[in-house]
Amino acid sequence: MAVYYKEINEEVAVFKAASSLKLPILLKGPTGCGKSRFVEAMSFSLDRRMITVSCNDETSAADLLGRYLIKGAETVWQDGPVTSAVREGAILYLDEIAEARDDIITVLHSLSDHRRELYIDRNNQVVKAPDTFMMVVSFNPGYQQGLKEMKPSTRQRFISMSFDYPEFSDEVEIVVKESGLDIKSTKKLVDIASKVRKLDELGLAETVSTRLLVGTAKLIKDGLNPRLACEVGIVQTLSDDPDITQGLKDLVALVF
Repeated sequence: MAVYYKEINEEVAVFKAASSLKLPILLKGPTGCGKSRFVEAMSFSLDRRMITVSCNDETSAADLLGRYLIKGAETVWQDGPVTSAVREGAILYLDEIAEARDDIITVLHSLSDHRRELYIDRNNQVVKAPDTFMMVVSFNPGYQQGLKEMKPSTRQRFISMSFDYPEFSDEVEIVVKESGLDIKSTKKLVDIASKVRKLDELGLAETVSTRLLVGTAKLIKDGLNPRLACEVGIVQTLSDDPDITQGLKDLVALVF
Protein backbone atom coordinates (compact mmCIF):
# COMPACT_ATOMS: atom_id res chain seq x y z
CA MET A 1 0.00 0.00 0.00
CA ALA A 2 1.39 3.39 -1.02
CA VAL A 3 2.55 5.74 1.72
CA TYR A 4 1.22 9.28 1.42
CA TYR A 5 3.86 12.03 1.46
CA LYS A 6 3.68 15.56 0.09
CA GLU A 7 6.97 16.73 -1.37
CA ILE A 8 7.93 20.23 -0.27
CA ASN A 9 11.42 21.05 -1.55
CA GLU A 10 12.69 18.50 -4.08
CA GLU A 11 13.64 16.09 -1.31
CA VAL A 12 12.48 13.09 -3.36
CA ALA A 13 14.97 13.85 -6.14
CA VAL A 14 17.78 14.30 -3.60
CA PHE A 15 16.97 11.00 -1.88
CA LYS A 16 16.89 9.05 -5.14
CA ALA A 17 20.17 10.58 -6.28
CA ALA A 18 21.80 9.70 -2.95
CA SER A 19 20.45 6.17 -3.21
CA SER A 20 21.84 5.76 -6.70
CA LEU A 21 25.25 7.08 -5.63
CA LYS A 22 25.27 5.02 -2.38
CA LEU A 23 25.52 8.13 -0.20
CA PRO A 24 24.16 8.22 3.37
CA ILE A 25 21.65 10.93 4.25
CA LEU A 26 21.10 13.06 7.34
CA LEU A 27 17.60 14.49 7.87
CA LYS A 28 17.44 17.34 10.36
CA GLY A 29 14.32 19.02 11.62
CA PRO A 30 11.87 19.34 14.52
CA THR A 31 9.82 16.53 15.98
CA GLY A 32 6.81 15.44 13.96
CA CYS A 33 7.59 17.42 10.80
CA GLY A 34 7.54 14.40 8.46
CA LYS A 35 11.09 13.00 8.46
CA SER A 36 10.07 9.43 9.26
CA ARG A 37 7.10 9.55 6.90
CA PHE A 38 9.40 10.74 4.13
CA VAL A 39 11.72 7.76 4.58
CA GLU A 40 8.72 5.40 4.64
CA ALA A 41 7.46 6.89 1.39
CA MET A 42 10.87 6.56 -0.25
CA SER A 43 11.18 2.98 0.96
CA PHE A 44 7.89 2.18 -0.77
CA SER A 45 8.88 4.09 -3.90
CA LEU A 46 12.21 2.24 -4.19
CA ASP A 47 10.64 -1.09 -3.22
CA ARG A 48 13.04 -1.68 -0.37
CA ARG A 49 12.42 -2.79 3.17
CA MET A 50 12.88 -0.09 5.81
CA ILE A 51 14.40 -1.08 9.15
CA THR A 52 14.01 1.59 11.83
CA VAL A 53 16.08 1.98 14.99
CA SER A 54 15.05 4.56 17.60
CA CYS A 55 18.32 5.63 19.19
CA ASN A 56 18.78 6.35 22.88
CA ASP A 57 21.66 6.47 25.34
CA GLU A 58 20.84 3.03 26.74
CA THR A 59 21.10 1.20 23.43
CA SER A 60 24.31 -0.80 23.17
CA ALA A 61 26.28 -1.84 20.10
CA ALA A 62 25.22 -5.44 20.79
CA ASP A 63 21.55 -4.38 20.61
CA LEU A 64 22.13 -3.11 17.09
CA LEU A 65 24.68 -5.57 15.74
CA GLY A 66 23.54 -8.82 17.34
CA ARG A 67 24.49 -11.31 20.04
CA TYR A 68 24.87 -14.98 20.82
CA LEU A 69 21.79 -16.65 22.28
CA ILE A 70 21.28 -20.01 23.97
CA LYS A 71 18.72 -22.15 22.11
CA GLY A 72 18.36 -25.59 23.58
CA ALA A 73 21.83 -27.09 23.79
CA GLU A 74 23.26 -24.76 21.17
CA THR A 75 24.68 -21.27 21.11
CA VAL A 76 23.48 -19.42 18.01
CA TRP A 77 24.16 -15.97 16.61
CA GLN A 78 21.21 -13.60 16.11
CA ASP A 79 21.63 -10.52 13.94
CA GLY A 80 20.60 -7.16 15.31
CA PRO A 81 18.62 -4.66 13.21
CA VAL A 82 21.67 -2.91 11.76
CA THR A 83 23.29 -6.17 10.69
CA SER A 84 20.00 -7.40 9.22
CA ALA A 85 19.63 -4.19 7.21
CA VAL A 86 23.16 -4.47 5.81
CA ARG A 87 22.83 -8.14 4.86
CA GLU A 88 19.45 -7.58 3.24
CA GLY A 89 20.33 -4.37 1.43
CA ALA A 90 17.50 -2.53 3.15
CA ILE A 91 17.09 1.15 4.06
CA LEU A 92 18.43 1.54 7.60
CA TYR A 93 16.76 4.48 9.37
CA LEU A 94 18.41 5.60 12.62
CA ASP A 95 16.01 8.01 14.28
CA GLU A 96 17.43 10.66 16.65
CA ILE A 97 21.03 9.65 15.99
CA ALA A 98 22.32 12.36 18.35
CA GLU A 99 20.91 10.31 21.23
CA ALA A 100 23.12 7.32 20.40
CA ARG A 101 26.18 6.47 22.48
CA ASP A 102 29.63 7.21 21.09
CA ASP A 103 30.49 3.52 20.74
CA ILE A 104 27.52 3.04 18.40
CA ILE A 105 28.51 6.04 16.28
CA THR A 106 32.00 4.57 15.95
CA VAL A 107 30.61 1.22 14.80
CA LEU A 108 28.62 2.99 12.07
CA HIS A 109 31.59 4.92 10.67
CA SER A 110 32.64 2.19 8.25
CA LEU A 111 29.07 2.04 6.90
CA SER A 112 28.92 5.75 6.20
CA ASP A 113 32.07 6.09 4.12
CA HIS A 114 33.55 4.48 1.00
CA ARG A 115 33.99 1.12 2.76
CA ARG A 116 30.26 0.46 3.21
CA GLU A 117 30.97 -2.43 5.51
CA LEU A 118 30.10 -3.47 9.04
CA TYR A 119 32.58 -5.08 11.39
CA ILE A 120 31.04 -7.34 14.05
CA ASP A 121 33.68 -7.83 16.71
CA ARG A 122 31.76 -10.48 18.63
CA ASN A 123 32.11 -13.01 15.86
CA ASN A 124 35.00 -11.35 14.01
CA GLN A 125 32.95 -10.94 10.85
CA VAL A 126 32.89 -8.22 8.20
CA VAL A 127 29.59 -7.75 6.37
CA LYS A 128 29.79 -5.89 3.05
CA ALA A 129 26.76 -3.80 2.17
CA PRO A 130 25.12 -4.60 -1.19
CA ASP A 131 24.33 -1.79 -3.63
CA THR A 132 20.75 -1.48 -2.40
CA PHE A 133 21.76 -0.75 1.21
CA MET A 134 21.25 2.83 2.32
CA MET A 135 21.75 4.52 5.67
CA VAL A 136 19.50 7.39 6.68
CA VAL A 137 19.79 9.15 10.05
CA SER A 138 17.77 11.94 11.61
CA PHE A 139 18.03 14.34 14.49
CA ASN A 140 16.35 17.40 15.94
CA PRO A 141 18.89 20.25 16.16
CA GLY A 142 16.78 22.14 18.70
CA TYR A 143 16.06 19.25 21.06
CA GLN A 144 16.43 20.31 24.71
CA GLN A 145 17.70 23.74 23.67
CA GLY A 146 20.67 22.33 21.78
CA LEU A 147 22.10 20.09 24.53
CA LYS A 148 22.01 17.17 22.11
CA GLU A 149 24.04 17.83 19.00
CA MET A 150 25.92 15.79 16.44
CA LYS A 151 29.69 15.99 16.25
CA PRO A 152 30.95 17.80 13.13
CA SER A 153 33.10 14.78 12.25
CA THR A 154 29.95 12.63 12.17
CA ARG A 155 27.84 15.15 10.26
CA GLN A 156 30.40 15.42 7.49
CA ARG A 157 29.87 11.77 6.61
CA PHE A 158 26.37 12.55 5.29
CA ILE A 159 24.64 14.72 2.76
CA SER A 160 22.07 16.70 4.70
CA MET A 161 18.50 17.82 4.15
CA SER A 162 16.70 20.29 6.36
CA PHE A 163 13.03 19.71 7.20
CA ASP A 164 10.57 22.05 8.89
CA TYR A 165 6.85 22.32 9.42
CA PRO A 166 5.05 22.93 6.10
CA GLU A 167 3.65 26.25 4.96
CA PHE A 168 0.02 26.86 5.95
CA SER A 169 -1.62 25.65 2.73
CA ASP A 170 0.63 22.59 2.48
CA GLU A 171 -0.02 21.64 6.10
CA VAL A 172 -3.77 21.99 5.60
CA GLU A 173 -3.55 19.66 2.60
CA ILE A 174 -1.51 17.12 4.55
CA VAL A 175 -3.81 17.08 7.57
CA VAL A 176 -6.93 16.79 5.40
CA LYS A 177 -5.40 13.89 3.48
CA GLU A 178 -4.21 12.09 6.61
CA SER A 179 -7.30 12.60 8.77
CA GLY A 180 -10.26 13.10 6.45
CA LEU A 181 -11.31 16.20 8.40
CA ASP A 182 -13.06 18.98 6.46
CA ILE A 183 -10.97 21.88 5.18
CA LYS A 184 -12.67 24.55 7.32
CA SER A 185 -11.93 22.78 10.61
CA THR A 186 -8.46 21.82 9.45
CA LYS A 187 -7.59 25.43 8.70
CA LYS A 188 -8.54 26.30 12.28
CA LEU A 189 -6.26 23.58 13.61
CA VAL A 190 -3.34 24.70 11.48
CA ASP A 191 -4.01 28.29 12.55
CA ILE A 192 -3.64 27.22 16.18
CA ALA A 193 -0.36 25.50 15.37
CA SER A 194 0.95 28.55 13.52
CA LYS A 195 0.17 30.79 16.49
CA VAL A 196 1.72 28.46 19.08
CA ARG A 197 4.92 28.08 17.02
CA LYS A 198 5.42 31.83 17.23
CA LEU A 199 5.04 31.99 21.03
CA ASP A 200 8.67 31.63 22.07
CA GLU A 201 7.91 33.14 25.47
CA LEU A 202 6.07 29.97 26.50
CA GLY A 203 9.36 28.13 26.71
CA LEU A 204 7.93 24.87 25.35
CA ALA A 205 10.40 22.00 24.90
CA GLU A 206 8.53 21.06 21.71
CA THR A 207 5.89 22.91 19.73
CA VAL A 208 2.83 21.75 17.80
CA SER A 209 3.94 19.20 15.23
CA THR A 210 2.14 18.18 12.08
CA ARG A 211 1.86 14.73 13.68
CA LEU A 212 -0.07 16.22 16.62
CA LEU A 213 -2.38 18.05 14.23
CA VAL A 214 -3.19 14.85 12.35
CA GLY A 215 -4.05 13.02 15.58
CA THR A 216 -6.22 15.90 16.81
CA ALA A 217 -7.95 16.15 13.43
CA LYS A 218 -8.82 12.44 13.59
CA LEU A 219 -10.45 12.98 16.99
CA ILE A 220 -12.57 15.84 15.62
CA LYS A 221 -13.45 13.81 12.51
CA ASP A 222 -14.64 11.03 14.83
CA GLY A 223 -17.07 13.42 16.51
CA LEU A 224 -15.16 14.71 19.54
CA ASN A 225 -15.79 18.33 20.48
CA PRO A 226 -13.03 20.41 18.80
CA ARG A 227 -11.99 22.19 22.00
CA LEU A 228 -11.74 18.91 23.89
CA ALA A 229 -9.87 17.30 20.98
CA CYS A 230 -7.36 20.17 21.02
CA GLU A 231 -6.95 19.92 24.79
CA VAL A 232 -6.11 16.21 24.80
CA GLY A 233 -4.39 16.19 21.41
CA ILE A 234 -2.32 19.35 21.70
CA VAL A 235 -2.51 21.31 24.97
CA GLN A 236 -1.92 18.53 27.50
CA THR A 237 0.70 16.96 25.24
CA LEU A 238 2.80 20.13 25.10
CA SER A 239 2.93 21.07 28.78
CA ASP A 240 2.05 20.16 32.36
CA ASP A 241 2.42 23.73 33.62
CA PRO A 242 -1.04 25.06 34.67
CA ASP A 243 -0.36 28.60 33.46
CA ILE A 244 0.92 27.45 30.07
CA THR A 245 -1.89 24.96 29.53
CA GLN A 246 -4.47 27.60 30.44
CA GLY A 247 -2.93 30.00 27.96
CA LEU A 248 -3.04 27.34 25.27
CA LYS A 249 -6.67 26.52 26.07
CA ASP A 250 -7.56 30.22 25.81
CA LEU A 251 -5.92 30.29 22.39
CA VAL A 252 -7.91 27.25 21.29
CA ALA A 253 -11.11 28.90 22.52
CA LEU A 254 -10.41 31.95 20.36
CA VAL A 255 -10.16 29.78 17.24
CA PHE A 256 -12.88 27.21 17.97
